[in-house]
Amino acid sequence: MKPWLQLVFFTCILLIWHTEAEFFTSIGQMTDLIYAEKDLVQSLKEYIRAEENKLSQIKSWAEKMDALTSKSASDPEGYLAHPVNAYKLVKRLNTDWLELENLVLQDTTNGFIANLTIQRQFFPTEEDETGAAKALMRLQDTYKLDPETLSRGNLPGTKYRSYLTVGDCFGMGKTAYNDGDYYHTVLWMEQALKQHDEGEDTTVSKVEILDYLSYAVFQFGDLHRAMELTRRLISLDSTHDRAGSNLRYFEKLLEKEREEKEKSNKTTTTTEPVVQSGAYERPLDYLPERDIYEALCRGEGVKMTPRRQKRLFCRYHDGNRNPHLLIAPFKEEDEWDSPHIVRYYDVMSDEEIEKIKQLAKPRLARATVRDPKTGVLTVASYRVSKSSWLEEDDDPVVAKVNQRMQQITGLTVKTAELLQVANYGMGGQYEPHFDFSRKDEPDAFKRLGTGNRVATFLNYTFGQALI
Repeated sequence: MKPWLQLVFFTCILLIWHTEAEFFTSIGQMTDLIYAEKDLVQSLKEYIRAEENKLSQIKSWAEKMDALTSKSASDPEGYLAHPVNAYKLVKRLNTDWLELENLVLQDTTNGFIANLTIQRQFFPTEEDETGAAKALMRLQDTYKLDPETLSRGNLPGTKYRSYLTVGDCFGMGKTAYNDGDYYHTVLWMEQALKQHDEGEDTTVSKVEILDYLSYAVFQFGDLHRAMELTRRLISLDSTHDRAGSNLRYFEKLLEKEREEKEKSNKTTTTTEPVVQSGAYERPLDYLPERDIYEALCRGEGVKMTPRRQKRLFCRYHDGNRNPHLLIAPFKEEDEWDSPHIVRYYDVMSDEEIEKIKQLAKPRLARATVRDPKTGVLTVASYRVSKSSWLEEDDDPVVAKVNQRMQQITGLTVKTAELLQVANYGMGGQYEPHFDFSRKDEPDAFKRLGTGNRVATFLNYTFGQALI
């Protein structure tokens, strides 16, 4: 029998508490942040109640003393003629006001701050925020969503609606800018400016937005618009040094451009059209298959001809009359003809799925790839997920699943790799790649001692349902 790769692929929600960063790479771990935030809100509400109770006591004291001092100050000698009033005045100033001072100085933040301090060690990091922003941009590109759609939360297939504020859009733009991604910088700074112009309340100033936007536009070679945006910035803040320097620089470049055109006998009598908002082309990247890859994600892949579709069938599969499958064969459906891809239904029970998820929880770690130059396993931006590996000794259910896939395929598990459980995060992905080693990677699986990979078996789960 031939060796084969056994890979179980889960895209389910897992509840995991993990102290390391990269929450954005696993939705399972991000769900824990929901409960952490809920706990903090409860703690904050308790603090507010304590503060309100404290202020209520202070207010009551102030009102009582206001009434008393109004009376005593109107006739000090007559008031103090009563010995009890004299005694109580001395007592108040010596004792009661001290008690009020202690009440005012009483720190009601201890409980909330203590809880916040404990929770903070599990908070996402700057790396997580950057990763989450990039994930949103990846979804934006893949599904051809404009910033307005994302900002207004108009996403099909989502249960809850959420909005991005001016500050959120500005943060997205800054993340792109810091990564040298001026395409997304322009898109998100324009959205931030649009919402700002519409009157949305925010602590981010137009000057800050225009500062980033004008420079990003300049990076696309759009000098006219860069100057227009910079002039608008200066009209809001005439003391902005960088904007003034940039404007002078842009003017010099534009003058140089005009001189070069005159030398080459090109007309300069008309004004060049200003590039309109959103008209910049998305730059090409390192992945030649990017367009095809994203089209597949949108369900716009290669369409099969009617003639080829007629070759696809559904059937019951008994593993070439495997004794274990004769009575209970699996439902098999042809998904593609060449290469031949088939889908099996109801391979695992809900109980088995839950058990495997339970076993995988504490072992989830950022998925890695092998560096083609060094051969060392490392994380990569083109693989955003977390995974864990399960052995048959971990639980009988692992051995059952392994055995079942052996019965379906007719291949042996003796040379299979361990069962892998993967959970994808925000904008999770694994870009087009080869699961087997190619000629330039002869030693990729040498450590396994089983030869090259010949097949991949994936089980997809969504919540409780198997597909």
